[in-house]
Amino acid sequence: MLSHGWTKLATFSVLSATFPDPLGVGSTLSLLLILFAEVGCSCLLIFGLMTRLAALPLMFGMLMAFFVIHGADPFAVRELPLLYLGVYVFLLWGGAGSYSLDEWIRRRIIRREIAR
Repeated sequence: MLSHGWTKLATFSVLSATFPDPLGVGSTLSLLLILFAEVGCSCLLIFGLMTRLAALPLMFGMLMAFFVIHGADPFAVRELPLLYLGVYVFLLWGGAGSYSLDEWIRRRIIRREIAR
């Protein structure tokens, strides 16, 4: 998702006037919100930091892409947002895994509590 966000960030000035506004908050704010999800939350997922929380905006973005932005398009166009949505649902449900910053922080907290 980071590559999608990076492309949007690189063309921000062009997209800000014409970006779809499914929430009714304006094109620029809609673009900023999806950039937060696609760039910011994707970076958090890469490092496994606040994984479950970071998956939520990405899930919302994919729901909007699947049902609203590409709602009238054929399924072949809507397939990719649905696939990404499935991955984010899995990350929300399963968490980051044992090689993530979330797990590293959790282990440090447990060690600190045991030492007390």
